[in-house]
Amino acid sequence: MQKLEKPQWLKIKLNINDNFSNIKTTLKQYNLHTVCEEAHCPNISECWNTGTATFMLMGDTCTRGCKFCAVKTGNPMKKIDEDEPKKLAQALAEIKLFDYVVLTSVNRDDLEDGGSSHFAECVKEIKRAYPEIIVEVLIPDFKGDFEALKKIVDAKPEVIAHNIETVERLQRKVRDIRANYKQSLSVLGNVKKLNPKIYTKSSIMVGLGETEEEVMQSMKDLRTINVDILTIGQYLRPSNWHIPISSFVPPEKFEFFKQKALELGFLFCASGPFVRSSYRAGELFVKNVIKRNS
Repeated sequence: MQKLEKPQWLKIKLNINDNFSNIKTTLKQYNLHTVCEEAHCPNISECWNTGTATFMLMGDTCTRGCKFCAVKTGNPMKKIDEDEPKKLAQALAEIKLFDYVVLTSVNRDDLEDGGSSHFAECVKEIKRAYPEIIVEVLIPDFKGDFEALKKIVDAKPEVIAHNIETVERLQRKVRDIRANYKQSLSVLGNVKKLNPKIYTKSSIMVGLGETEEEVMQSMKDLRTINVDILTIGQYLRPSNWHIPISSFVPPEKFEFFKQKALELGFLFCASGPFVRSSYRAGELFVKNVIKRNS
């Protein structure tokens, strides 16, 4: 396949300020990971400069091998840092920038509950230390385990996100074989069954060969289970080992998807070439959802 030339609208400049440096130093001090670094996010400087980061729990090694993702794959051998919840709370105290924090994790299929109890304890520790902080979690599917999901819901984060990643037809081509479209929809639907007050969120990558009609159908599928927030962004290939880019979607198409999402009833949609699941999550969510419904 001929390599596509990156369009001008996808060129970004890295700017670093004191907030960026402070976050990087603190993460290293506590041996914490962020998806911003591990997944080579293009928005890292913009988010870190304004005090937004997505912490990646349970290490930097994923037990799955999705074909779009830059996070390394392997077998963590059931190793987990039991002190991570307290380290996370301590790091937040030192950074002093956050009124909104996003937690995600690698898949940990090597653990009995997929790491859901550890994930939930991280949420609880932050809530104990900082009751006013809004917590968003971007969770794996926990192999569809309802009880594992319930542990996350019972920890009471304000937002639970789980990404379908791409349209239904491209799932096997893009995601690990253990992930699937219907299971991801089930995770999001079960959150609302367990606690309708929790906001749910999902994300779709475009530029993988999907059609406009398929994107629209995925939006409808998400709204059928009352997902509240949607993000849509351009797939960017992390390396030559990953799935090739099929197309670069122009900004006007992202705006089209955003308007359609709002028409379908999403409370908020962030849609643009550089948008990622937790892109400027605090600012976007606080301004556009919580304030509107308070």
